[in-house]
Amino acid sequence: MTAPATPQPPVTVRMFTQRLSATPRAARLARHLALNQLHDWGIPHDAPAADSVAVIVAELAANAVTHGRVPGRDFELRLSLVPGSVRVEVTDTRAEPVPAVRPSGPLDDGGRGLLLVDALADRWEVLDREPPPGKTVRAEVDLPRWRALARKAGATDS
Repeated sequence: MTAPATPQPPVTVRMFTQRLSATPRAARLARHLALNQLHDWGIPHDAPAADSVAVIVAELAANAVTHGRVPGRDFELRLSLVPGSVRVEVTDTRAEPVPAVRPSGPLDDGGRGLLLVDALADRWEVLDREPPPGKTVRAEVDLPRWRALARKAGATDS
């Protein structure tokens, strides 16, 4: 006797990588590229996960252009569709300053980008760039549909 087939979550990892010039225009382009890639992966533009990823990419790309810029060097956007989440990585070639969430005043012009990343990402961290110099800010947004499939498969196995 064989057990009935149960839905299994996908195990495929899909990746998208793009190097962009460290300019405000390229930071805006990074957001559009991310949304289009998510759409190609089956995550529609109006999905909450796509909205979160779009804001995270916009903030991290803007930080790479504003704080991580080294003249003549690009920044890199990498998206990965891993089981259960979308991983966003933005890498620049400037080792300092290390990004950190910091409070900002109500009238400050900036300083809220990582607060947004912290609020929208399920996980995020700063890694040293390999090879040095530089850093990578990695954020992950969980995909509820995949979690529902995983839960359903787990519930059937019990």
